[in-house]
Amino acid sequence: MAKTNDIASVLAFEKKLVPSDGYFYGTTWANKETCMPLALQEKSVRGTISNRLKTAVKNDPAKLDAEVEKPNLQTVDACALGTDQDTLKHYFTLKVLGGVETPSACNNAIFKASYQQAARAYIEKEGFKELARRYAINIANARFLWRNRVGAEQIEVQVKALNKGQEQSWTFNAASYSTRHFDYGDQQLQELSNQIAQALSGGDSYLILEITTYAQLGKAQEVYPSEELVLDKGKSKKSKVLYQVQGYAAMHSQKIGNALRSIDTWYPAFDDETVSAGPIAIEPYGAVTNLGTAFRTPKEKQDFYTHFDKWARGEALPRVEDEHYVMAILIRGGVFGESDK
Repeated sequence: MAKTNDIASVLAFEKKLVPSDGYFYGTTWANKETCMPLALQEKSVRGTISNRLKTAVKNDPAKLDAEVEKPNLQTVDACALGTDQDTLKHYFTLKVLGGVETPSACNNAIFKASYQQAARAYIEKEGFKELARRYAINIANARFLWRNRVGAEQIEVQVKALNKGQEQSWTFNAASYSTRHFDYGDQQLQELSNQIAQALSGGDSYLILEITTYAQLGKAQEVYPSEELVLDKGKSKKSKVLYQVQGYAAMHSQKIGNALRSIDTWYPAFDDETVSAGPIAIEPYGAVTNLGTAFRTPKEKQDFYTHFDKWARGEALPRVEDEHYVMAILIRGGVFGESDK
């Protein structure tokens, strides 16, 4: 239980994995050097009525026929490779920052000192090695391609460290790495994860990675940039709006970040195949929105705040995996102030 004199009502951490937007290009597997940015195309289509109907309508053939005859007109954005292109090139950069042991805002000196002691003990003991290894695997397996990863004949991930004096490069065959587990540790992964761990462990250190991925999808195949959230659908002329930068297809940095931090295999239901979602993104309550499920609940005492409030005040957590989870949340960043009422 927190004491009244060590409650930080203002507490925030800046994110330490900072991806750029991802940019889409069309190219060929045989000649990857020649590529063109992919533009969005607008389509107008007439769809069919396929939603669930009211009982009175579906049980009356005449009403059903009348409903089906109604045009379901839609205008949507789409994006595809050219007829002479069979490969999607996806490009982004990733900045890895140190300094997680120092909150960007904290209004309680007692809590700050206690937290920093716990964080430095973790860095000295673990050095972010496990977290860095998992981030590296999510780069190597091209998880950040999301739907574009499915059905690809080949996927090659090229990674370059751009720091002056520390230039290094790696090439990964994404098909060699599953997105369901992290049981890998080859030399290339070890080298990349070591660089990520060193950047996270250093107070003022940083690492800049350039990540270029080639996915052989087939000529003229559709590709999938991020979809924009249309808040006022009543005024929108399109039922689907894709993300673009200066007219060219792109993926939100948030979506790339979500893929990179999909490393949580420590939640209670992970080993239960009937409910497990596989590795999930690091979130305070283990939320997976497309499943409508929170895999880390306060009731089970597996959420971030239950662990953090104890750990940051010097209490040992039951498992080292719980410490990994807490530190991964802080790398994610956020506002975690505690009410003093």
